[in-house]
Amino acid sequence: MSDHEFLFTLELSDEKAFDGMLTELTHAVAEHVGLAKAAVDELSGAVVRALANGAAGGRRRCDVRFVAHAGALKVVVDCDGADRWETSRPLR
Repeated sequence: MSDHEFLFTLELSDEKAFDGMLTELTHAVAEHVGLAKAAVDELSGAVVRALANGAAGGRRRCDVRFVAHAGALKVVVDCDGADRWETSRPLR
């Protein structure tokens, strides 16, 4: 079981302006918990796509949450009324 335990949440007001930052942040978090390079790249792309989909239709506020708990990294994207997107990856 992994010893990583944390909760990290961002509130974003303009998804396009934060694509680069979110990509870098997702990479940093995923690498920190030990995900393989291919998994890091896949997760980063999925998070950016989820944010873009959630922000479609003019939704301005989006929350992105990274939770490492009980041997898994869970990522949640929740945009002001859109369907919540979430995924998790097991940690080593």
